[in-house]
Amino acid sequence: MNPSSDLVNKLWRLCAHLRKDGVTYQQYVTELTYLLFLKMMAELKREEGRIPAGMRWKDLVDAEGVKQLGLYRSILAALGNPEQHLDRSVQAIFAGSSTFIREPVNLEKLVTAIDDLRWFSDERDSFGDLYEGLLQKNAEETKRGAGQYFTPRVLVQVLVRLMKPKPGEVIQDPAAGTGGFLIAADRAIREVTDDLFTLSPTQQEFQIKRALQGMENVEGVYRLLLMNLHLHGVDSQHLHLADTLGPEGADLAKAWPADLILTNPPFGPAGGRPSRDDLTVTSMVSSYQLPFVEHCIRSLKPGGRAAVVVPDNVLFEDGRGRELRRMLMDWCDLHTILRLPTGIFYAQGVKTNVIFFTRGAAASENTRAVWVYDLRANMPAFGKNSPLTEAHFRDFEAAYGDDPNDRQCQGEEGRFRCFTRAEIKARGDNLDIGWLRDTSDDTEDSLTEPEEFIGAIRAHLVNAVAEIEALAEALEVAVPVEAREAAE
Repeated sequence: MNPSSDLVNKLWRLCAHLRKDGVTYQQYVTELTYLLFLKMMAELKREEGRIPAGMRWKDLVDAEGVKQLGLYRSILAALGNPEQHLDRSVQAIFAGSSTFIREPVNLEKLVTAIDDLRWFSDERDSFGDLYEGLLQKNAEETKRGAGQYFTPRVLVQVLVRLMKPKPGEVIQDPAAGTGGFLIAADRAIREVTDDLFTLSPTQQEFQIKRALQGMENVEGVYRLLLMNLHLHGVDSQHLHLADTLGPEGADLAKAWPADLILTNPPFGPAGGRPSRDDLTVTSMVSSYQLPFVEHCIRSLKPGGRAAVVVPDNVLFEDGRGRELRRMLMDWCDLHTILRLPTGIFYAQGVKTNVIFFTRGAAASENTRAVWVYDLRANMPAFGKNSPLTEAHFRDFEAAYGDDPNDRQCQGEEGRFRCFTRAEIKARGDNLDIGWLRDTSDDTEDSLTEPEEFIGAIRAHLVNAVAEIEALAEALEVAVPVEAREAAE
């Protein structure tokens, strides 16, 4: 039995007690972030000096009852105070921190459970996995908004295997979320370099301090990102709290051109225009996904490659959407599209894909053909009770292969087919290509919980508003703010 798995379940069971104290799932994971960070600093003795005396883990463990809760509140207030001039990571994790715990007994249970963790033990390698497990539990339980910042780890592992990150490459996630892609890429590189031992000192320094780049725009998620990176031993100095669609994103694209981009941009209306002057094709749109895709195109070096999760509207939207697809197929070799099953982002009704592309040396006619794999038709309804597993991707991985020019078409009855650039142009550059007759039940027929129904309705609203905005933009008509807010 994996000790990390046992501990995840133990810590998650404690959440039931905190629910009675009025603490939500998201708040619970945030509380664990604060406590785990203090515990980690105590275990890594050389790091504990980053925490001021009197605010360290042992101080919290030694306190009891009301005094322990009072000390915890004062620690959060002090470490989150920008005037303290603390270590960058410490201040970022504790920025604006406060506790939602009201009962001292509940804090005592959490502190006791976390104090049982031993950093330098057999559990060391799974310490970060414990936190990943809690993040996944949170996404499964809340069902709301998880698709905007949490990518199923099964899909992350599949994409990392296919993209094969290499030592010396700049790897970027412009919508970093909780860091799943970057952590998996770092782990893959460490596995082929004997934990970087086979690299020269200069190569090791680059791999540790420069290789991983990214941004996250939501402070609460950025906090989880930094904690996740710390627990996995990944340097976070080039992971910034910033808007990729703002000037910082333009600087990222210019200063650190990427060899590899792995990302799952947020879905839905953006509520405003990107504030970058280099996003030409998508400068007028008000949805996140289109400008994020353009950022990825512009951020890649010639020969750089990307795997990007996108909702269906990126593949079929008219107006600016069509312009973006033409730019994508001109500037890059868009060699593969994976049509993902519905429901895997814990939000029913959201239909997504992964687009795989390589930046060309020139900015024209790089795409000669696009291979489409349909993993959506005739698939089960995925969810908490029927999880997505790596076995579901085996046939796709085999079909994807090592060379996009050496593939086997499976015909009209198979899941993998090739469409030439001329065929796509004849479709009006619509890449939302499906040919299999889907005889499976509607995934929404299996919904039973109120939260699932709400998630499905919200997904339909978001999709509808995206289509309305695309039509309104083409007609140069403004979409009422009320409609956009209703979808959010």
